[in-house]
Amino acid sequence: MSRHAQPLPTQPSVQVIERMFQLLEVLASHEDPVSLKAISEQTGLHPSTAHRILNDLAIGRFVDRPEPGAYRLGMRLLELGNLVKARLSIRETALGPMRELHKKIQQPVNLSVRQGDEIVYVERAYSERSGMQVVRAIGGRAPLHLTSVGKLFLAQDDANRLRAYAARTGLMGNTRNSITQLSALERELNECRRLGLARDNEELELGVRCMAAGIYDDQHRLVAGLSISAPADRLDESWAGKLRETAMEISLSLGYTTPA
Repeated sequence: MSRHAQPLPTQPSVQVIERMFQLLEVLASHEDPVSLKAISEQTGLHPSTAHRILNDLAIGRFVDRPEPGAYRLGMRLLELGNLVKARLSIRETALGPMRELHKKIQQPVNLSVRQGDEIVYVERAYSERSGMQVVRAIGGRAPLHLTSVGKLFLAQDDANRLRAYAARTGLMGNTRNSITQLSALERELNECRRLGLARDNEELELGVRCMAAGIYDDQHRLVAGLSISAPADRLDESWAGKLRETAMEISLSLGYTTPA
């Protein structure tokens, strides 16, 4: 740290801002409007103090008063939240955690999204100094059923959509390990759903294995997949936990919330 840099404070330096945070947190923890008495009890603030700050927040539409003496979060927070969401980039959000995962496993980490019947590689983290590794080109494409990330997306489809995909693509294979029968693909996708993890066992390319975990947005929609690619004899099953943790970290940054 340079001599001019100052560490970020862990607490607000202005007391009223700290109290405002407390009030918003209490309102966020309730679905229904909250009475001033309950807010005061839960924050430890004197009712007059809580009332004064809540009135100021109401002026800015950060808080609503649907009835006298009761408060809830206001629409201005939704407007600001939508602005933040619109500016979120999956690539930008994912790149830091991807690099950290690469440091831990010393194998390439790929970020992919679905486009029609294919996945597209949109970002990667790797080191040119590492030994033998499998590096996917950004912008490269591959059929859904031959890739680990693609299987994550297919596992989200219902039976009719899966059959339609099989009919369109013919489930063409690339290697002797490729899954080319619908019944076998259905079994594979059931396993993906059960584990929350998908694999490519030399199905796209002989000598290459992959594992993938899903990245979800604030609506719990699968928006991307994070995968590790490695020479077949080097893929380590102990990476699965690290992969899941990194995918969850990215999902949380996109607004995903874990089911209660």
